[in-house]
Amino acid sequence: MELNAVQHDALVELLNIGFGRAGASLSKLTQQRVLLEVPQVSMHPVSYLTQSLGKLVESRVASVHQVFSGPVAGDALLLLDPIAAATLTELLTDVPPLSLDLDPSSREVFTEVGNIVLNACIGTFGNMLNIPVAFSVPDVDVTSMTTVIDRMMETGDALRYALVVTAGFRLRESAVTGYVVIVLTVQSLKRLLDAVDRWQSIQG
Repeated sequence: MELNAVQHDALVELLNIGFGRAGASLSKLTQQRVLLEVPQVSMHPVSYLTQSLGKLVESRVASVHQVFSGPVAGDALLLLDPIAAATLTELLTDVPPLSLDLDPSSREVFTEVGNIVLNACIGTFGNMLNIPVAFSVPDVDVTSMTTVIDRMMETGDALRYALVVTAGFRLRESAVTGYVVIVLTVQSLKRLLDAVDRWQSIQG
């Protein structure tokens, strides 16, 4: 299963709306301007995540993970390398982290950032595409990229697809790059793309 050009552009538009909402929420939370950008979107079978996230594969990553359920169900993750995660939490709080592995205070901030970003992305799909979505409580971890991918491979149906979104955070003249990964079963992906097609046809 692949995205056609129209579906790709529609997803980018929807994700930009979601990232705009996330940026507004983070700006309100921190009392400073936070911009989120969606420079790239791609879709792969979960087994290809190693190639699509090649820059992170050799390192440990900080991840916020949420399960979402409804007609379109799956896993959503925000991934940053630990240095980027620590930098982001410092930029948002003005408090330097105690370590690059995220101390408890930094983990709390990073979890909240992930919760805002992931809820905005998936919530935008729900709101704009009329797909009801419920979220689990987010969990945060610092581990190897291989471990994250292995967990995705172990759970749910064998054949699942990952929507990989490059997420650019900009605040206080600094830039931090992370990734949002949305993992869907074939059935959920088909429902999502059908809803995207309907939305796109209404947009004209």
